[in-house]
Amino acid sequence: MIIECLDGGVVRLTEPDDFRRFKLVLHADIRTEAQSWNGITLLDDRDALVSIDLVPTLAGRPDDADWDQRYQEMVAKAREHGWIDAERQAIRAHIERIP
Repeated sequence: MIIECLDGGVVRLTEPDDFRRFKLVLHADIRTEAQSWNGITLLDDRDALVSIDLVPTLAGRPDDADWDQRYQEMVAKAREHGWIDAERQAIRAHIERIP
């Protein structure tokens, strides 16, 4: 699952059925210091926190109950591995920059 951040604060979900990967993709032309994406906190150049509640609201999310169940299972597994920030209710995501 990829959270793709575009210029102008646009955020969308790509590869929504890949529950084995979770990453944040930033396009190379985005100046992160000038951007604000609601529900996403950049921790440093490599990691970000993505609100658990944000992901199901993003464009690109399949509209079916099976997806919801699988997403909740992914969150539960992320919690087991220590990838959930309990205070912020957010999932840790690796940041990837693409040209």
